[in-house]
Amino acid sequence: MLFTPASRADTARKVNKPNKVWELTGAWAHEEKTATGTAAVYYGLGPDGTPHEGLVNPMVFADGFNYGESDLDDFFAHLNAPYNSQGKRLLDQLLAAGVDIVLLGFTERHTYIQANAAVAVSAIRQVIAERQGDAPLIVGGVSMGGLITRYALARMESEGQDHQSRLYLSYDSPHNGAWIPVALQQLAYFFESPFPDPDGKPQQADLIRSPAAQQLLWAWVDDDKYEGPVATASPLRGQFLQDLKDVGWFPSKPGLRRIGVANGAGDGIGGPLQPDQLILDPDLPFGARAVLRTQPAFGEEQEVVRMQIPLLAYRISRTSQIPPLDGAPGGTLASYGMLADALGAQIEPEHRSGCFVPSVSAVALKHDPVTWDVDLHTDLNALPAGSTDLDAFTCDTTNSEHSVVTEPLAEWILAQLTG
Repeated sequence: MLFTPASRADTARKVNKPNKVWELTGAWAHEEKTATGTAAVYYGLGPDGTPHEGLVNPMVFADGFNYGESDLDDFFAHLNAPYNSQGKRLLDQLLAAGVDIVLLGFTERHTYIQANAAVAVSAIRQVIAERQGDAPLIVGGVSMGGLITRYALARMESEGQDHQSRLYLSYDSPHNGAWIPVALQQLAYFFESPFPDPDGKPQQADLIRSPAAQQLLWAWVDDDKYEGPVATASPLRGQFLQDLKDVGWFPSKPGLRRIGVANGAGDGIGGPLQPDQLILDPDLPFGARAVLRTQPAFGEEQEVVRMQIPLLAYRISRTSQIPPLDGAPGGTLASYGMLADALGAQIEPEHRSGCFVPSVSAVALKHDPVTWDVDLHTDLNALPAGSTDLDAFTCDTTNSEHSVVTEPLAEWILAQLTG
């Protein structure tokens, strides 16, 4: 799919067989939707190097955004890919340090965040019920998985439930929203009907329409004709933000540390994409056309895409007052490159990837998640204390691919969890 995170295929793929697999049902329904999921349990090693016989030092870590069901073997391999020339792997090191890992997946990753948060609560309860001893939990997730567990922990606190956790960890999670260019969203809608998937598989437009996408994206549009304000253009995002506020915004019980990492750089230096830059103008089959530009810097009625299918439809899309997010520091997604590949079009290598989760969002910098009254190029390495909703964070040294495990992030996490 065009807008999914980094490919989890790995030539050095290494997947452990789980000690247990749990089938889970959400602790509550949201919008009459009771979500389900699966957890794969991997026991860590004891001081003598033999595996635990049960959960001793548990960590619950949730999968992120995509369409359909989580593949937990795929998730394990992604998190455990070698991240440096010595072949070090994050999950292997956590297991060797005695951390029991519970990877949490969802039957429908694209459904409401609140519904999947109910599955996370069921997983936390199961961990507490099966835990040997009283070691507090580590709970978190990658990408939207960090939002799911953030809401789950905060809601448990608001309802007087003890989640018995010492640490909340988010991995490049869009705490204040993520970015998929409005132009790409509209292209997905525009070409949906004339070019349906021959196998009936979900298309990009289905992914964008999903409840999770509407809650996740700061700028979301519902068709290829939309022009106007985009911040919380979906009422589902506005409701999700309100629900977060209602349960306390972040989990905050005494003794709980909130930490996170960003795939984006922390020095304020963005990627190579410039505002209002021509990206594609290919010759397409049947005379179709898509002239695509990066997001301009604010302005009124700035053209971002022209779409044409002869004798069927013609659109020009314009945006107003949107910051130039494509080139912002942040975890990247090769959205433009994947679109070019799908169209069989040529694209400059430096134009393939743009910002997906801005660094200021991944570190939960305190700013309005609706108006985004924030400098996207803030030097996060020089922030005064209390500037973010996390107690501690680190950023990558460059703008790396969203959700990829890199050496600076892995080593920091290991120090935080096992130091």
